Amino acid sequence: MKGQLNLFQVAMLRWRAIHPYNAVHVIRIDQPLDAKRLATAIDATLEQQGLAGYSLDVSRERYEYAGGPGTSTLEVLAGADDPLQVLRSAIERELNRPFPRDGPFVPFRFFVVDEGPRFHLAMTYDHVIAGGDSIVVLMRDLFAAYTGREESRRAQRQRYPATCARLFRQQWGAALRGIRRLGEMAASCRRSVRPRYPRGADPANAFVNCRIDPPEFAALLRAAKAWGVTVNDLLMAILLRVLEPHAGERPETERRRELAVASIVNLRRDFGYDANTTFGQFLSSFRVAHLLPPGMELRQLAQDVHAETERIKRDKLYLANLVAIGVIGAVWRFLSPAQRQGFYAKNYAAWGAITMVNVDPLWSGAGGPLPPPEYLRAVSTGPLTPLVIAVTTAAGTLNAGISYRTAAFAPAVADTIASGIVDAIRRLS
Repeated sequence: MKGQLNLFQVAMLRWRAIHPYNAVHVIRIDQPLDAKRLATAIDATLEQQGLAGYSLDVSRERYEYAGGPGTSTLEVLAGADDPLQVLRSAIERELNRPFPRDGPFVPFRFFVVDEGPRFHLAMTYDHVIAGGDSIVVLMRDLFAAYTGREESRRAQRQRYPATCARLFRQQWGAALRGIRRLGEMAASCRRSVRPRYPRGADPANAFVNCRIDPPEFAALLRAAKAWGVTVNDLLMAILLRVLEPHAGERPETERRRELAVASIVNLRRDFGYDANTTFGQFLSSFRVAHLLPPGMELRQLAQDVHAETERIKRDKLYLANLVAIGVIGAVWRFLSPAQRQGFYAKNYAAWGAITMVNVDPLWSGAGGPLPPPEYLRAVSTGPLTPLVIAVTTAAGTLNAGISYRTAAFAPAVADTIASGIVDAIRRLS
């Protein structure tokens, strides 16, 4: 059986033709590493879940899982001296390392950073195949297989879900509202400051990360609740505030005065699929722009962001981005490579994006109620924005994996952005 890629997956095909569009998930396992046993557990899990024998037909926008034995690779890296730096360097390498463009290939790569009494297990995957929630469930099952806690969590899952056509038929009213919103979205983009790439057009990604410990994360949750906003709203407001100094002057006489960031939204519920039973990707995105007037408190900014995101969610206006993706696909083939590189910066101005995954509800039941003590993600920026923050919450901790285009931000600037996010969250307590 062969499946058809949905609209967002097809957009990723276009992005990965410019630069690898990968994602990396990392968990910490507090046991000594047995590389042979781990490799066996990985291949057995991929085989049992029907995720082996993958092939991609780019020209027809189709894919297939033919089945058979798992044939993944597992790289072992020594991390006794500085495991965090080894891990960061490996993640950065994997974000820039392509998978084959077409045909049969294994869309997963695995590596471990061995620290002796414990190790970090990392999976790199071609982001076309799945969203983060599907990969969390797969990592959960790998963890259960390695630690001997298998509890029937490795049953074969559905791998050929319906595409967006069914979603549009079911949500036809929201789809029509989305089409009407395209003009509003375009006007907002024309009012927004475009991201800058002062170091040229190199699409290479770099990576930093920051960790919010349980006391600070609890303060973030309390602030969001007290202010009547979601955690994602508050993080988008913090990202706007942290990016503001890097956007340059925005004189009142200029048309482009707003600053915009985007958020990835998971449409799995709209599609009607459970992450435990269906493997795949069900994503869209939306953007929020703001003038950021001088002196505005973070609370007011977060509430302004919330007002916009609530409108988007209530009217399902995130479907407008799927419509826009279809329109872009119609004109993409006529663009030169240089035009494709700069298309989003010119026409969909956004300085950064947030993608959030809460591990706890996805992990529950795999060998116990608790997720692993550490869960970190990284996602390629692609041409959409020069910076993507993969926010992962698990076991009372928040990890933010920050991928950024080196053409847009110097490493010192990326470090400043990371520390600015941490400082803003700590000030909430």
